This record gives sequence, structure tokens and C-alpha cells, in this order.
Amino acid sequence: MISLKKYLDSTESRKSLLDDPTDFDGQDIASAAVAAYSSALTEMGNSGVNACPGEGEELKHRLGGVRAALSSQMEPAALAATAAEVCEHLQSWGRRTAKHYQNKAGEVKALLLLMARTTESVGARDQRCAGQISEVTSRLREIASLDDLTQIRASIEKSTLELKSSIDRMTSEGKAALEQLREQVSSYQAKLEEAEEIASRDALTGVRSRLSLENQIESRMAAGTPFCVAMVDIDGFKRVNDEHGHLTGDELLRQFAAELRSACRSSDLIGRWGGDEFMILFECGLAEAVQQRERIRKWICGHYNLQGKAGSIRLTVEASIGVAEYEPGESLKALLARADGAMYEHKACARGNGNGARR
Repeated sequence: MISLKKYLDSTESRKSLLDDPTDFDGQDIASAAVAAYSSALTEMGNSGVNACPGEGEELKHRLGGVRAALSSQMEPAALAATAAEVCEHLQSWGRRTAKHYQNKAGEVKALLLLMARTTESVGARDQRCAGQISEVTSRLREIASLDDLTQIRASIEKSTLELKSSIDRMTSEGKAALEQLREQVSSYQAKLEEAEEIASRDALTGVRSRLSLENQIESRMAAGTPFCVAMVDIDGFKRVNDEHGHLTGDELLRQFAAELRSACRSSDLIGRWGGDEFMILFECGLAEAVQQRERIRKWICGHYNLQGKAGSIRLTVEASIGVAEYEPGESLKALLARADGAMYEHKACARGNGNGARR
């Protein structure tokens, strides 16, 4: 998809298609490329359904709409627009799917804990029953001690002792089985918590994922507690990738995230929003959040030592930070839009001053 866009955007390729769209071993390049693109969209939709049937149908439907609009006569700009649309659908599907499986993991966890509590309750009931039967055997022994019918007394006494022995063994085995089940449930719970932790983290930087941050924001909205959101963006990051390569860009993101963690308080939640954008969740009012923003910006901006294509490089990095305080009744989308807008205002000022990631 990206290769096709680059091909159609290039001057030479565009000229060759307009002059003679069949000038490649007699094949229509544009038609073949669009057909391949269409086939890829079909497989994306099918793969989405296979990966998560509950969320994949919507992705398949949306990609089908994009596929239906494709034409070998499309202008490069129109084709680029479909690429952006497909990326948006895939990102949305990815977030929904991650949240879907996160909820499923929570349901499994709750089910296992319920099983453990139920089993524990059954074990406690069995132990109570064993105690009651034990009392009965004690009474039987008292009856057996009477001076009547010696043979019957001996038989009752023997049966009582055997019954008591069986009850003791049942109680002991029940306790062992219950303890084993508790250990297994504890192991499952630890594995589920580990999986939830991995799912909530950004793979590249180790900070929280976008989905995790959205969940945290929504929980605070529901609680009605005051909080602020800060959007953080590395100025001129694209230039780092273009001039030094994506590996260098990835290393900068890792180092930047580490500095962001160091600058924030333990009560602040930090995550990667996407690309070179990060987000901080402050559990405080706007005045305090603005103070924290200035302190954090001074900490994270400055020199970074990285490994470039030709060896070690030293970049001076600046960052733009926009802060917005949650207003009761405000939607998540509106809150993030305000924070993002404040960040871009800061970025515009920085561009005017010539700031950004530079040597």
C-alpha cells in the first residue's frame, strides 16, 4: 500500500502511467497495483475476523467500503487518502481488539477467583459436616459403653472407630485438595496479572499504552475527581528519522520516555500516545499541573547521546507540552482535543523560535 503510494507520487512514475499506462511488458501497472491493493484489503479484513470475530466484522466492512471505491484511474492524492483511511480503521480496530481481550482476561480472572471462593466454601461445609458426624460417633461410643448386649456393643464401637477414621481421612484429603486448588488459582491469577501488565505497556518505551491511559482517564471521569491531561510531543522528531534512521529514532523515544518517567512524580501516570507523542495524567488541578509541566519540560529537554548510522551523535531535543483540566461532563475526545490543541500552540511557538531536535 505504501509502496504504491510512493510510486504514484513520484514524477517519473506518474508520467509513465499518464503517457502509456500499459508500458510494462504489456501489463496495466495501475490496474495490477490497485488489484493487489484490493486483495490486501480483503485479506486484512479476513485476518481481522479470524483474530477477533467480535471486532473483526466491523473492520472487514469498513475495508470493504474502501476497496469498493478503488479505481485504477484514481489520482495519487485520492489514493493517499484511502491509505490514511485504512490506517485509521486498523488503529481503531487495534484499540478495540486490545480492549476486548483485556475485558476477557478480566472475566477469566473473576471466574477463577469465584471458583476458588466456591471451592473454599464447599471445603468449609464439608469440615462442618465432618465435625457433626464426629459428635455422632462420640455419642455412639457412649452408648456402646453400656452394660448390655456385649457383642452388639463391640460391633458398634468398632464401626464407630472406622467411621471416625474415614472422616478424619476425608477431612485431611479435603484440606490438601483445597490447598492445591488455592495454589493453582494463585498461579493462574499471577499469570493473568502479568498478561494484563504486558498488554497495558507500550512495547518500545515501556510506559503505559494508549488503551491503558484511556481506561485510566475514563475511570477518573466516572469517579469525578479533579485531574489534568498533558500531551507531550518531541519537536522535529521526523527529522531525526529522516537524517539518522528509524533505529536512532526508536532509541531517542526510549531515552525520552525514561527521562519523562524520571521527571514525573509517583502519582503521575505516563504513557505513549503514538509516534513521538506521550501523555501524562496529573491527579491535581490546573495550577499545579502547569507548574509540573514547566519542571518536566526543563528536565526532558536538552542533550541526548544516540547511536546514528555513522556512529555516536549528540542531539539537542526540545519538546512541546499542552495541558488541559477535565471539566465535569466533558467527553474523553473533547478533553484530549483541548490538550492536543494546547500542545500544538506550544509547538508553533517553538517552531517560530527555531527549536527542535538538532545537533
